[in-house]
Amino acid sequence: MTAVLSAQNLYKSYAGQAVVNNVSLAINRGECFGLLGPNGAGKTTTLRLLLGLIAPDSGELSLLGRAVPQHAREARLRVGVVPQIDNLDPDFSVAENLMVYGRYFGMHDAEIEARIPALLDFANLAHKRDVKIPTLSGGMKRRLTLARALVNDPDVIFLDEPTTGLDPQARHLIWQRLRELAAQGKTLLLTTHFMDEAERLCHRLAILDQGRMIAQDSPRALIAQHIEPQVVEVFGEGVALWAQDHAAHYAKRFEVTGETAFCYVDDAQPLLAHLQGHGGLRYLYRPANLEDVFLKLTGRELRE
Repeated sequence: MTAVLSAQNLYKSYAGQAVVNNVSLAINRGECFGLLGPNGAGKTTTLRLLLGLIAPDSGELSLLGRAVPQHAREARLRVGVVPQIDNLDPDFSVAENLMVYGRYFGMHDAEIEARIPALLDFANLAHKRDVKIPTLSGGMKRRLTLARALVNDPDVIFLDEPTTGLDPQARHLIWQRLRELAAQGKTLLLTTHFMDEAERLCHRLAILDQGRMIAQDSPRALIAQHIEPQVVEVFGEGVALWAQDHAAHYAKRFEVTGETAFCYVDDAQPLLAHLQGHGGLRYLYRPANLEDVFLKLTGRELRE
């Protein structure tokens, strides 16, 4: 398949420090591709490079068949962007925000007006068409920002942490809308700190750390490649001492973080039987997930 968005050996540094270090990727039409990484991993700089907002020190970029950043302006006419922080104009109504944004793409008012009802239905905001932005809830503003990114009927949509700060109902609605866009053939590039979001939405994803791409594949393949299939989280008073004495016997690999021992196993039954005899300890048994992979590859230490 011909990639809608491709990058080869992207490199960008600031003050001699590599921020994006030889990153390569190719995203196909109709694919939701995730870009994950801890704070400072290089995600934002990578997005800016892919959009042609900054130029790489070296490497090659193509967006919708156009070389970037040389022809980034032309390519961005077919791109929608959902920024991390909503930047809606508070002086305008919901519909007026869509109208003004459409004009940035050179669209005629009649063309924009014809698209507004469907965009508002998509965002479940038809009943808020004429209200001003400050009266909207956080979830409504986020949905409007997503609808605004679609005003030019883009082929590629960049979504920078689209559900941060939303309640579960709003998150699930946005997930549903993003699946609908991918089913329509739209190409999505998603950054998120929610591993369950990436696991649900992304066909493939890449994990960045310190500017380098350290893994790339489908969520299911990454889990199979990098982590044991079952996890038992053991917590309670004395868990550190328990882990020191027993975890290595039952777990293929374990980590103790705070008051929790994470035990990674191929077969959890022997460990579960053992834990039933330790009344002071509690445990949670679950399948391995993308967050386990992420923490194994990037570490559990806090990033500032």
